[in-house]
Amino acid sequence: MTEPPRPFGAGDPGDRPDPTAPSGSSYEPPTAPLSGAPGAGGYPPPGGYPPPTGDQPGGYPPPGGYSAPGVGYPTAGAYGAPAGGYGAPGGGYATNDDKTWSLIAHFGGPVGVIVGGSLLGWVAPLIALSAKGQQSPTVQAHATSALNFQATWAIANVIGFVLAIVTCGVLFFIPMLTALVPIIFGIIGGVKATEGVVYRYPMSYAFKK
Repeated sequence: MTEPPRPFGAGDPGDRPDPTAPSGSSYEPPTAPLSGAPGAGGYPPPGGYPPPTGDQPGGYPPPGGYSAPGVGYPTAGAYGAPAGGYGAPGGGYATNDDKTWSLIAHFGGPVGVIVGGSLLGWVAPLIALSAKGQQSPTVQAHATSALNFQATWAIANVIGFVLAIVTCGVLFFIPMLTALVPIIFGIIGGVKATEGVVYRYPMSYAFKK
């Protein structure tokens, strides 16, 4: 059976015409006021749009939208650090052991010159090179530099003694100079080694590459 027609005004309340609307116009249900750009279907989302954040003038996001978290900002470890890093064992050396042997190679030269009469300055660098040079390139560089210098001036000291003897003491000051030079520069090399720098000794012959 077909449903009999409903009288005027019956049915759902939403179907009733607006009595205040002009005659001849179609009735449209009221919509919620829009706040900002319309959402899907032209209506704002439930609860309305969030208030502007104030990141940009007028509260709008920057062109291209906001970047993903962490993008555009330096991350931990992005900035480089000095060799060995701050607070590294040995203050720039890979280990404290490397620093110890490097200092022995440099400071041991002057000690050997003083104790051995300027002829044993090469002993400490040679010991450091033999003990740790094959395991640590850092110690090898320090010990090799000190060994070449001390060996050069040990030979120069021998020549100075010969000249002093041949000239009957006229050139007595030459052995003194050849003994003083390795002491002074050996100390300078040790100070540089405490800073992690391989000191390039002057007036040194490269016996050991």
